[in-house]
Amino acid sequence: MFKQTFKNIDDVLWKEAGCSSELDYTEQSSWMLFLKYLDDLERERAMRAELEGKSYSFIIEDEYQWGKWAAPKKKDGSFDHDNAMTGDDLINFVDRELFPYLQGFKQRASSPDTIEYKIGEIFGEIKSKFRSGYSLRDALELMDKLKFRSQVEKHELSVLYEEKIKNMGNAGRNGGEYYTPRPLIRAMVQVIKPRIGERIYDGAVGSAGFLCEAHDYMRHPKDGSKLTTSQLETLQTRTFYGKEKKSLAYVIAIMNMILHGIDAPNIIHTNTLAENLSDIQEKDRYDVILANPPFGGKERKEVQQNFPIKTGETAFLFLQHFIKSLKAGGRAAVVIKNTFLSNSDNASRALRKELLESCNLHTVLDCPGGTFLGAGVKTVVLFFEKGAPTRKVWYYQLDPGRNMGKTNSLNDADLKEFVALQAGLAESDKSWSVDVSEIDQASFDLSVKNPNKAEEAALRDPQEILTEIAALDAESAEILAGIRELV
Repeated sequence: MFKQTFKNIDDVLWKEAGCSSELDYTEQSSWMLFLKYLDDLERERAMRAELEGKSYSFIIEDEYQWGKWAAPKKKDGSFDHDNAMTGDDLINFVDRELFPYLQGFKQRASSPDTIEYKIGEIFGEIKSKFRSGYSLRDALELMDKLKFRSQVEKHELSVLYEEKIKNMGNAGRNGGEYYTPRPLIRAMVQVIKPRIGERIYDGAVGSAGFLCEAHDYMRHPKDGSKLTTSQLETLQTRTFYGKEKKSLAYVIAIMNMILHGIDAPNIIHTNTLAENLSDIQEKDRYDVILANPPFGGKERKEVQQNFPIKTGETAFLFLQHFIKSLKAGGRAAVVIKNTFLSNSDNASRALRKELLESCNLHTVLDCPGGTFLGAGVKTVVLFFEKGAPTRKVWYYQLDPGRNMGKTNSLNDADLKEFVALQAGLAESDKSWSVDVSEIDQASFDLSVKNPNKAEEAALRDPQEILTEIAALDAESAEILAGIRELV
């Protein structure tokens, strides 16, 4: 129903000079979509209040409401072209009046977990890239056709929005950092099995794919049972938590969670790694962590000082953060590049030792090249529980039996065997177990070495070798820079 409308909006954005990529299309669609959602939400609340004989105070003041400036209507409900701003008048209103007004909500909000605060945060980070008021008018009229009144409509919009995020992830440049393949996320969620009442966290939330999939898993139990009003309220307000550093990802995460049924997502716009690990207290810890932290980044010296194991590798700092942020008995599934398992640098060895001693690393899922479209780095998923040391590690080598690409990407069927075998940690041609006593106590090397394919295990992927060389070169340069600073 709404698919053509989304396509038509993209066509309008494609012609707009300020928009040049899928990232721009998603960003600009998001702020308009958010305001249309907010208007539908307010209308629904006002109607409910009227039926109950109560009054309702709109969050957005009259002159800034969607029906006033974006889509004015005549009494018969048809579009009022005579009173609809367009051209320079529309651009000036949006840039000089609407956005500044919406930005001000952050200061006026009672607390960060309110929708008022989210409004202020979003419009403090995003800008309209429209230069033509006529293009903006066309986009707004198309956006007005989207409705959020029923669960069916919201579900359809969430599917379309996820498709936009996927396209953005496949678009090259830095788009891939916003998208983790949903079949992989769903398999991770199925293994972790989050429960109502548990707090779930992603400190590198991106587009909130992990939180959205966990929500869907918990919202619709496999046994067909329905959640109670109390359980729904818990799911809505006290279950999902995230942090995100980048502005565009933050906005997309908020919109994605809203479309999945969370009205005021508990997502904070902040640099997770700027938090000192020693400041994390019991109240800050979570039952479940699901994440795919960015890797390959280089964090500054002052950020590294927040961590006991000093390293410039972003993903390794995040892994320390996640271990510290788990409650005793808490469960985690974290994507990380596979070179983490075997790198010989001091930070990698120390981090593997910490993981094995403070957590039960019970499962390692080895993902094939091409799992992440546009990213040549191979990855693994670490599944661990906090509070008891590792005794045995169960490995599974995912092999879909084909080369994966944009038209042949990972699907749910590819991961079905992994989920089934993992439930009993069963051995097969693709899975095996390693006792912790067999792991070298000096290197703590956790490399994936399938004993059923011994002849292939010795051959490393050329891209993997080049990636490790680049990482070691960068680390050497960092060490040399530190020596120069001391000198």
